Amino acid sequence: MEMTMAKSSALVADKRSVCKSVASFARPARRTATHVVNFQEASKQTASHQATTAKLLSRRGYAATDPKKPLSPFTHTVGELGPNEIDIKVTHNGLCHTDIHMAVNDWGISAYPFVPGHEVVGIVSGTGRDVTGLRAGDRVGVGWIADSCRCCSNCMRGNDNLCEKGYTGLTVMGRNGGFQETCRVNADFAHKIPDALDSASAAPLLCAGITVYSPLRAHISRPNMSVAVMGVGGLGHLALQYARKMGAEVTAISGRPEKEKECREFGAHNFMIWNKDNAANKGRFDIIINTASSDVSTTELMSLLKVDGCLVQVGIPGGGATMTVNLQDLVFGQKKVVGSIVGGRADMKEMLEFSAVHGVKPLVETMPLSKVNEAMQHVVSGKARYRVVLTSDWQ
Repeated sequence: MEMTMAKSSALVADKRSVCKSVASFARPARRTATHVVNFQEASKQTASHQATTAKLLSRRGYAATDPKKPLSPFTHTVGELGPNEIDIKVTHNGLCHTDIHMAVNDWGISAYPFVPGHEVVGIVSGTGRDVTGLRAGDRVGVGWIADSCRCCSNCMRGNDNLCEKGYTGLTVMGRNGGFQETCRVNADFAHKIPDALDSASAAPLLCAGITVYSPLRAHISRPNMSVAVMGVGGLGHLALQYARKMGAEVTAISGRPEKEKECREFGAHNFMIWNKDNAANKGRFDIIINTASSDVSTTELMSLLKVDGCLVQVGIPGGGATMTVNLQDLVFGQKKVVGSIVGGRADMKEMLEFSAVHGVKPLVETMPLSKVNEAMQHVVSGKARYRVVLTSDWQ
């Protein structure tokens, strides 16, 4: 009995001790002058952080504000990074003719202010919480496709360019492209650049390169196929290289005889002058890829195909251009006319690796981004050899 009472007294004492400890813990400590100083210092740090964040969320770029006006400096703001987004500090932008078409609303789908740029290379500067494949410091590139449903059968195979619900272009529906200091994109559509490719060379591959690589990869089905490249410009000079590296017999078709030497350096086995040499080359080619941005006779191009040959159209002239097909030639020759739009993530990864391994590179001219309007005029005039790459020169 005495032992039981002793245990009971000890238990009560323990409870009182615990209660005192809890009360002591719950009672706020008396703040001294030191606490006040620390609080003021924390407030300063918070204000500094907010100022830094505000600066990071402000984006400088170049935009078209009207289809009849040149690009001008433009500032916009963005919110916090989404869980699957990354920020890219842009170092290089390929200047594609599509940027020019979009800036002047040639295709009737532009929204203003319009920040061009869909051949973007730079360094990852920030990642969302769910991004796993990329980290700050990685060198990446972004092309024409910025998003897709990623759940349809085509997307599941990496063919996001054929998304059944429709992919989202980097510079459509009010989205801002790469002509800015920092570009925000979905991490799934940012591609690591192989070390063997320098950034100026990599940029044009993200649109021009994939645009010709994908259809050539799809239609060159055996060695030594006869492939012709119509138009030797920003797209065509890359198509010559890819077709040669894929094992085809390659012919360059151009209306400018002075390009023959360069075409052979790019990989062409043969050179054909458009219109002048057409009659001598009827029924010669298994594949013709038309990269010309001007309106070219489809009937005339098809006459150059072999039976069961394929004409691939990748150039898109402005002004709502249409095609007229000779149905007798199409049916009796069992010929095909197909279109091709850039490429999905699977082809993009393969194309970059193929280019790095086989040394496929565009011939580029570099100009500072601040000279973007002069660069666009240079491209429009047809003087660019063969892709213009804009280098970031923000101060």
